[in-house]
Amino acid sequence: MSTNWTHPLERQTVGKAFISYLVPSVLGMLVIAFNFIIDGIMVGHKLGSTAMAGIGIASPVYTLFVAMSLWIGMGGATLYSNHMGRKENQKAKEVFTKSIILISLVTVVIGYTAFTFKDKLVYALGANADTFPFASDYMNIMLLFGFVFTIENALSVFVRNDGGPNTSMYAQITFAVANIVINYITLYVLEWGVRGVALGTIVSAALALLVLFSHFFKKSNNLTFTRFTWSTKLLCMIALIGFPSFLAELGMSVFSVSHNISTERIGGTDGVASFTVLNYIHGVVLMAFLGLASAAQPLISYYHGAQRMEQVQETIRIAVKTALTCGVVLLLIVQVGAPYFVQIFGNFSSSVTDNAVYGLRIFTIAYVFMGVNFVMSTYFQSIGNAKMAIWITAAREMIIMIALIAILPSFLGVTGVWLAVPLSEMIVLITIALYYRKRSLTERLNLLQAK
Repeated sequence: MSTNWTHPLERQTVGKAFISYLVPSVLGMLVIAFNFIIDGIMVGHKLGSTAMAGIGIASPVYTLFVAMSLWIGMGGATLYSNHMGRKENQKAKEVFTKSIILISLVTVVIGYTAFTFKDKLVYALGANADTFPFASDYMNIMLLFGFVFTIENALSVFVRNDGGPNTSMYAQITFAVANIVINYITLYVLEWGVRGVALGTIVSAALALLVLFSHFFKKSNNLTFTRFTWSTKLLCMIALIGFPSFLAELGMSVFSVSHNISTERIGGTDGVASFTVLNYIHGVVLMAFLGLASAAQPLISYYHGAQRMEQVQETIRIAVKTALTCGVVLLLIVQVGAPYFVQIFGNFSSSVTDNAVYGLRIFTIAYVFMGVNFVMSTYFQSIGNAKMAIWITAAREMIIMIALIAILPSFLGVTGVWLAVPLSEMIVLITIALYYRKRSLTERLNLLQAK
């Protein structure tokens, strides 16, 4: 690294820095999200709604691998930026080295262990006789080769934190474009079915990994592998700080499984297909909010490490306002365009289409609250308040959501399924507001006592 090098955040105002991270982060995430939608369109038109349901059932395995990569990647990258903010570059390099080695080992072990009982796993995730063949084909590839995109995903987080948001975006674009091309070939030319879709994901992640490697050749690069000794304390810190990110992604698995089981029980295979269509569209919004939170995280972590608390608070104010505005706009867009969004995935039966449109219009109320919850979870995670970050994530995606999805359908039928997430997000945001109010009062009392 050049001796004259300074971190980009030292040379920019908070507003400009946030935009410089926000644009490539959100664009990269949206490109990946639209890639998944195009996948859904191709699968829906080529293989039908049952194949889509099968992929939806197996998708928690993909989500679990992403969760593992973000657990270690976000935990390590947050510590990395903290050290960079303190000008402790060698410690930052040690954190990077340990994190990449750890994610490689962990995901290989998990994937090959789960592969030994894959059939039982498929049924446990909600498959029936119709969807099992498709879910099984998708899962086999994911379990054997999923370590490729876990390494790519974790490295992308580190590159972004090392002042390379554009490189991360280029890698995401590479992944998306390659995946679309490869999936078209495997589906329509080679006719490999769902297995080809899964294979396309792995190959595309490998190509994106090559793009990320280009960061190592830049003069500004601080991501270099270095010799180290294993430290239990450091591993625990990485695990604790990154745990909210793991929960956030694992929560998506809980979200998918719980909704798959509930919709299958109420509406059968058509019900699962309706939810899968909704989940494709929802994935776009999730990726946008994730991109927003990912843009704020490097700034908060770096400023916190440098003890520049005014910049931390300014970053949060900008991010929350952006999230709230985006949530309202997305809600309005989906309310108006729901029938058109559903139709692009295929010519389904009226029961699938009507239920998906109805569910989408109720479900998207959550977006008004969801983006702010994402930002606040990232904020607490980045400043080391893992307890609050874990509460936000676990409550909105597991504790409260599962309770609501278990109770509401008994009274409201399928409407209760669609309402579970909006109500969960709203309740969690209320708890955040109460926490802030309590903390503000405590700080005022401490100031009065100090005087």
